Amino acid sequence: MTVEQSECVGTVATIWRYPVKSMRGEELNAAEITLRGLDGDRRFAVIDAETGKVASAKHPPKWGRLFDCRALLEPNATNDQAAPVHVMLPDGQWTRSGTSDMDERLSALLGRTVRLTAAVPVTPKLEEYWPDVPGRARQDTVTDEVMPAGTFFDGALIHLMTTATLDALRRLYPEGRFEVRRFRPNLVVASPPGEPRFLENDWIDRTLAIGRNLRLKVTGPCARCVMTTLPQGDLPEDPGILRTAVQHNRAAVGLYATVLTPGRIVRGDQIRLL
Repeated sequence: MTVEQSECVGTVATIWRYPVKSMRGEELNAAEITLRGLDGDRRFAVIDAETGKVASAKHPPKWGRLFDCRALLEPNATNDQAAPVHVMLPDGQWTRSGTSDMDERLSALLGRTVRLTAAVPVTPKLEEYWPDVPGRARQDTVTDEVMPAGTFFDGALIHLMTTATLDALRRLYPEGRFEVRRFRPNLVVASPPGEPRFLENDWIDRTLAIGRNLRLKVTGPCARCVMTTLPQGDLPEDPGILRTAVQHNRAAVGLYATVLTPGRIVRGDQIRLL
């Protein structure tokens, strides 16, 4: 199927990059997407010096305060490991990667000795807390999860979601604040009016053409975790966010994808389903 014969499923509404795993990120107007994902995304992570595991807000009692930090790549920086990242701490002060100040201040914030690094462990692992939400495979327990080799990603290089699904979740649970930052996607797709809820479930195993060159292969649904329920900024803690996703879409909100053909993406680009 050619692009001309394909179906337009929306446009790029917003683009997001998270330079440090589990910290708040930055909204972009445009970005390069390489075979390793959105340029600079999850470039860094915080490592627990005692266990060697990757710090993740998936285990809130240990690492929930990572959400109180915001990470920005230095302007014009790329996916080069040497490209510095700047982190705003909860007190509003900034610190920079590559300095002892960064590790000391993060360790004080988190109450554990940690280091910020772009070097991925040989077998990257994180701890995940499974809250007591009916319908999940595990309840009120912590598990060790192996991450994809050579990356600080949880499941796939690209995560996207549609405005149609966000709107559907808001209707299903009006009391909840279903905002993009709870779900941490790279791409938000502005869906045409009147699209059904969870329409992206039909995109699995299909290819998305975005802009001139970018091609993404949709690999599966993005199953949500406790992170969606955590407070960040003015968003309150809300277990109902995850419960709603479990009850109405088997815990999935959005999709995972891999990169078939790299390309540049710009806000407003048309997205077509091949």
